[in-house]
Amino acid sequence: MFDLIIIGAGPAGISAAFEAKKAGLDYVVIEKGLIGNTIYNYPVGLTVFSTVNELEFNEGDLKPAREKPTREELLSYYVRFVLDNELEVRSEETVLEVRPEENHPADEASAPLLRKEGSFCVVTDKGEYAARNVLFAIGAMDHPRRLNVPGEDLPKVHSHFRETYPWVKKKALVVGGGNSAGEAALFLAQEGAETTLAIFREDWENTDPKQGCIKYWVKQPLEEELQENCLKLFFLGKVVEIREDAVLLESESGERVELENDVVFALIGSDADLTLLRALGVATETGKYGEVPIYDERTFATNVPSVYVAGHFTHHRHIKGAIDAGRIAARSVAASLRRMNAAAE
Repeated sequence: MFDLIIIGAGPAGISAAFEAKKAGLDYVVIEKGLIGNTIYNYPVGLTVFSTVNELEFNEGDLKPAREKPTREELLSYYVRFVLDNELEVRSEETVLEVRPEENHPADEASAPLLRKEGSFCVVTDKGEYAARNVLFAIGAMDHPRRLNVPGEDLPKVHSHFRETYPWVKKKALVVGGGNSAGEAALFLAQEGAETTLAIFREDWENTDPKQGCIKYWVKQPLEEELQENCLKLFFLGKVVEIREDAVLLESESGERVELENDVVFALIGSDADLTLLRALGVATETGKYGEVPIYDERTFATNVPSVYVAGHFTHHRHIKGAIDAGRIAARSVAASLRRMNAAAE
């Protein structure tokens, strides 16, 4: 019986594991991908523009070669942090179900242990675990939003952008209005792809970072690529259809335009998968980034006792917020267990 099972080994999950270990909790982290999987899915060679103190677990630990770390430096830091602190992380193991322990179809011999009040059964593709508390610390990149247009399932359509070099001298279309779309369009244009960024005019003209606009450090070089005719801008009304060798777009004025095309990157955002949480009865609400669970800002506890959330399952989607949330949630679990033990005595 674990004191805490943490689902997800991103910044929030690693932070929670570190705090859980310091508190003497019996814990384990279960991650369906790799350690730092969201960072791993960043574009190859990307410079992370957050300041170092917003990315590290302990002040002074992260030492990039330049002022800001690359994707590779940050990923290496998170992996080394797990290894150096001997955190219990089980990667490439997918959580399939989390249910209250009293619903576990155990045999008579094990039933008294498994059906303790306030515990859970966590079922994965490799086994089953029992836990007194569960922390969901899962990212949202695995659940990208769809354009919902004909041709979206063609092999040339991608919901993630990893690198530029397969598309040199090819015709690339990037659809989206946020930083990920802006970065993809910039990298493609700089490395020799014939790139078009299809974006809503209000997204292009938006300068408020709180509204998810393209950040200035990406926007400025994009404008330079436009001036040098290395990038084309298409003010989008909607994507109509994706074809084998072309894309049919509708402009903001309603005019339909067909562009020759080799590859499409539909980078229009992503949503967290709340299926496991909803099955447990966790209440949700609509937030800035879509549907999120309702939780106590002081503890990150949900309305379901002993179920906590962090990272992309909260309103704190940036890395610093995720690290803080994981730390607070683990401390909250430790405090709750101390109260329970004191009451039992």
